[in-house]
Amino acid sequence: MEIKLTYAETLSREPRKWISTLVIVLICVLLFSWSGSALQSNSTGGSGLSVAKGIISGILHPTPSLLLTLGDDGVPYLLFETVAIAFLGTLVGAVLSIPFAFLGASNIVPKPVALVIRLMVMAIRTIPAFVYGLMFIMVTGPGAFAGLLTMSTCSIGMLSKMFTESIEELDRGILESLDASGCNTFDKIRYGILPQLMPSFSSTLIYRFDMNLRDASVLGLVGAGGIGSPLMFAMNSYRWNDVGAILLGLIILVLIVEWVSNRLRTKLMRG
Repeated sequence: MEIKLTYAETLSREPRKWISTLVIVLICVLLFSWSGSALQSNSTGGSGLSVAKGIISGILHPTPSLLLTLGDDGVPYLLFETVAIAFLGTLVGAVLSIPFAFLGASNIVPKPVALVIRLMVMAIRTIPAFVYGLMFIMVTGPGAFAGLLTMSTCSIGMLSKMFTESIEELDRGILESLDASGCNTFDKIRYGILPQLMPSFSSTLIYRFDMNLRDASVLGLVGAGGIGSPLMFAMNSYRWNDVGAILLGLIILVLIVEWVSNRLRTKLMRG
């Protein structure tokens, strides 16, 4: 005999979760209050407002000579150097990440070996890009080469992790089918592994290049090449028109790269 319960009876039989929800809300409120106690608000004063006005005025009235000059001190050359650092850093980091990715995949190598490799990659990923930049500047001196080494090292941490996850998600049924049809190792790599990995690898590389472009712009502040160093010098000298020209060029570059990368990732996802 089927017993039909009313809506009120159904609700009464459901587990009551309001106590756990209340506890979670109280914990979140306490954490928020504790975090807010560490914040200190300092008055910006007239100097802070004047700096903000100077930056806005500089963006609205950039220096035309910096935007149109093709020399070493022009915005186009500095943006090209920044893109080159980000691109080569992504490429070198990707090449170095592939061995780490395969050695860190537990479905290919023994689990102890995969654990050791993952710990190494995790250690690489924990160090901020600024620290790497300062380290390489002490070794190679300031310049674009220090930025390239920094971007490559930072890319290894992320790309190795993402590549490893893609390798562990391989469909082994395809490899078993190729093996049953008599394919050799090269054929299995060519027709079974690469078609599965290339879309994921390519999408990850495009996303990492997008991140490296922004990081390369900031790393110039510590002397690692790119457009960050001229931006810092212009701000320290209160040359707001030059600051506006550099920021305007950087905004245009980021928007173009963002549009291109989104189109490429969309095509890769759609096959």
